Amino acid sequence: AAGSTPIEHLDRSGLERLAPGSNHQGVILATSPLPLWDLEHWLENHTGADQILVIVDCIEDPHNLGAITRSASACGAAGVLFPKDRTAPLSPTAIKAAAGATEYIDLIQVTNLARSIVRLQEAGFWVAALDAEGEKTLWEADLTGRIALVIGNEGDGVRRLVREKCDFLLSIPISG
Repeated sequence: AAGSTPIEHLDRSGLERLAPGSNHQGVILATSPLPLWDLEHWLENHTGADQILVIVDCIEDPHNLGAITRSASACGAAGVLFPKDRTAPLSPTAIKAAAGATEYIDLIQVTNLARSIVRLQEAGFWVAALDAEGEKTLWEADLTGRIALVIGNEGDGVRRLVREKCDFLLSIPISG
């Protein structure tokens, strides 16, 4: 109901105590944690023939994690899958960088990325690593059906073990 959300007015020092060092822009919202799916539950609820899933491998910068989540949502992906370890946390920085996308896309947290890729393949997904060595570009590839795209670390790309589990490699052409 309208007006049911409690609002507390604070001065700048009060906001700084709640969110030290953050760029809060004068507003802070306290919410419950984002719901995280486990892979099996997500697969049970996503049985459609056309699904796009984005997988992140060792993304270190929370801004990048947020930007990837925002882009995945904007492109119609059903979810973003990320490992519990070796990835930037879903911190307020990542959520802010996602610009609202975390409310519209499923977030799937897994323990082991390589095993999760095999499980996705068993569920009918083709898995492609985005890698400069890809034989085809992302624009040339057939991305219909159940497809998962793996995005690697900012400096090192997709880890070798994860890349080896993928069905194929795709490059993203960069000009300039």
